Amino acid sequence: MWNDILIVRISRARKGVIHMELESLNIPAINQFASKYLKQEEPVTSFFHYNINRPSVYEERMEELSSRTFPREGLSECISSYMKGLPSSDKVEEALEKLRDNAVTVVAGQQAGLLTGPLYTIHKIISVIQLARQQEARLGHPVVPVFWIAGEDHDYQEVNHIYVEKGSKLEKVGYPERVLEKKMTSHITYSKSVMKKWLDDILVALGETEYSKQLSVELHQMIDEEETIVRLFAHIVMSLFKDFGLLVIDSSHPPLRKLEATHFRHLIENSESITDAVLLQQREIRESGFHTQLEISPSAANLFLQIQNERALLDRDGDMFFEKNSGKTYSSVELLSVLEKSPESFSNNVVTRPMMQEWLFPNLAFIAGPGEIAYWGELKRAFEYVDLKMPPVVPRLNITLVEREINKRIQDLQLSIHGVITEGVTTARDAFWKSLERPGIEKEMKSIQDELDRRYEEIRKQAVSIDQGLNPILDKNLEFHHGQFDYLRKKIDKALKDKHSLIFTQFMKVENSIRPNEGPQERTWNVLYFLNKYGPTFIRDLTALDYSFDGTHKVIYI
Repeated sequence: MWNDILIVRISRARKGVIHMELESLNIPAINQFASKYLKQEEPVTSFFHYNINRPSVYEERMEELSSRTFPREGLSECISSYMKGLPSSDKVEEALEKLRDNAVTVVAGQQAGLLTGPLYTIHKIISVIQLARQQEARLGHPVVPVFWIAGEDHDYQEVNHIYVEKGSKLEKVGYPERVLEKKMTSHITYSKSVMKKWLDDILVALGETEYSKQLSVELHQMIDEEETIVRLFAHIVMSLFKDFGLLVIDSSHPPLRKLEATHFRHLIENSESITDAVLLQQREIRESGFHTQLEISPSAANLFLQIQNERALLDRDGDMFFEKNSGKTYSSVELLSVLEKSPESFSNNVVTRPMMQEWLFPNLAFIAGPGEIAYWGELKRAFEYVDLKMPPVVPRLNITLVEREINKRIQDLQLSIHGVITEGVTTARDAFWKSLERPGIEKEMKSIQDELDRRYEEIRKQAVSIDQGLNPILDKNLEFHHGQFDYLRKKIDKALKDKHSLIFTQFMKVENSIRPNEGPQERTWNVLYFLNKYGPTFIRDLTALDYSFDGTHKVIYI
């Protein structure tokens, strides 16, 4: 049943709207924990506070939120100050007013990838917008979509590239400017001329379309208007989603840090107990038969401190905090003094960021990818220790975009979209290659080689009776003849592949598009390819489709 296809086709073909059809497939998550969570199975659901399949889950959450207070005015001002200069709309201003008043939020977060990074970032944003829209209509209460940019992260290698298809191969195109320090991405600036040149090279690789020139002009303008890769990310995101009332905030925005100061104090004072709570939860998860995601030591303080322009992870030993690489140590009193003077020096790690998010935002739901679902399950006891409940953790929309020509190739090759998404084309391609084999040729060559081996053994018996030193010469001579047969086999294989190169290219094109790098499309492809090919309305039309949060995989035929 789980692998069956649930077809729900939604066609959009009005004037000015890209034709799209939506199909839902039942595909389990690769992560076993997340897969069981999608189906809300025990024991996984016991590691969360809300069962997202309960019809009343959002009403229950609304009631819980009504008993708490949030820094609405300060948070709204903070987001407004960050978004100043970014593309905006009446919907954005309306969302800020809603948040200032009594709105609840739907939040998702992600690192700031160059040119928005992999497609799953776009899918998260669409998920936030869709769930906020749906629940606002259902609850009769304002719900605002918020995207939390993890600008405090410092894994630059994870975000400094995109992939493009060149010929039949995928090529990783890295951004040339290097960053050697462990800087927060919010602090990483770029050379505008280098960024423009890198972008132009990518657009050339993507191929010129009727939309390329305008896309280049707009992105060049965005590059000129910003200084850091996180702000450029935010600018591109808002240019795509401003009409949906999306709000964005960089987690390292200094005014936000000031708003978080009292919570950082709480995290510092209780860091040992929070770590103990996570370790206890992890033990329970492992005892239930699952692997844990978070690597956390008993000494972890779960906070970063800016030390000499680098982001340093703190550990704790009793009342002392220390950073292993620099050797810096701080007492609790000293660390709290640093917090009072410069809260912007502090940042959260994967354990404390979800808590900080929940202290600040009146979150109706948190949108999570499979990996996030798995590690949020490890935080339940930590949330409870700081007197918080995890919000309903809603799996983000998993989307695969299937272009018309790719779909035709899938049909011509007699593949199924379900099979290509889950397994790729390797099995089908190998089967096709096997069907081309000429067993008669191989049989004859093998027969000749066997006869050659037999004859050489007879020669060897007579030759070594003359001189034992002829033995290695015979081996080398026989090896040469076998090598010639291997050479002939390779030439025959190449001739077969050349003769059927069109079909092998078809396989490669399907694989590159649907399951590139042996993984989901959304982890490799970037939205720039689709904007260049389908134009500025592509994201609008993709976001406006009628999605359901039912755990199925969404296939969008373009």
